Amino acid sequence: MMKSKQLHLLKIVCISVGMVFTLSQIGCSSEQSSSLQEETEPITVGILICMTEDTPFFISLVEGAREASERYGIELIILYAHDDPELQGNQIKELTRQGVSAIILNPVSDSVHPYVEEVAGRGIPIFTIDRSLACTCIVSHIASNNFDGGRMAGVYMAEVLNRKGNIVELTGTPGSSAAIERGQGFHQAISEYPGINVIASVSANFNRQDGRVLFKEVLTQYSDIDAVFAHNDDMILGAIESAKQAGRLNEIYFVGFDGIEEAIDALENGELLATIAQRPKEMGKIGVETVIAYLSGKDIPDTIFIDLALILK
Repeated sequence: MMKSKQLHLLKIVCISVGMVFTLSQIGCSSEQSSSLQEETEPITVGILICMTEDTPFFISLVEGAREASERYGIELIILYAHDDPELQGNQIKELTRQGVSAIILNPVSDSVHPYVEEVAGRGIPIFTIDRSLACTCIVSHIASNNFDGGRMAGVYMAEVLNRKGNIVELTGTPGSSAAIERGQGFHQAISEYPGINVIASVSANFNRQDGRVLFKEVLTQYSDIDAVFAHNDDMILGAIESAKQAGRLNEIYFVGFDGIEEAIDALENGELLATIAQRPKEMGKIGVETVIAYLSGKDIPDTIFIDLALILK
């Protein structure tokens, strides 16, 4: 099925999925933060990222965290797990050994749960960011509403397909909250349209190379694919590369998740139909601010959602 991609301007459709908190809103000003540091030991916060240093989403998240840490005069220790839960578990232990004031955790998967419980039992507050963890010991979770984002993608894709068609889903790392929640939201949305079929659902681990290789295989198996939804932009960009190589780019709609710079470029040149944009820099900033507020004795919400936006050309 040939698809028209003659669209004229970049549109940002903002969807509020919860309150966006700033440090002042949760009751801690920069003056209070400075006072806290003058009266106590220096604050050191460990940030554990599930993926690699060159992942665009986490580059932005860390940038926001660094800006906040510089503004409030705290030290950050940033470690990357390369999608390895055992490595991340050892990193949690190492931060505990170093005596950090708090940990902001972006978990690889629920398999790091035992490490987290052990650290929390020693009195170190743990916050999760972007990906959640099913543990009552987490002080607060800072993230986009991944379920709502997945649902947003599903509703928009159904509209574009006129409520019928064959869809391929590229899922994220198995067991990660982001993959689970985005998938659940997406499937809830498309379940309302009996003419839409998910003909393949393949885990590409939030990885561009995996997305490229696996979608290449999918293209050889299915001749009638109308659209692809990927749980992040890296995977959808990999799928686009394979569709180009197979000469099938103009047959298929592609929708991603994150709103990274390369995805915006793909929107502008007509290769990508839409992406659900997160605000990782804001997420990183608010993550650090939330830690400061908590260490200042303020009440912290269990969950802090960052707004999402559906970005179209």
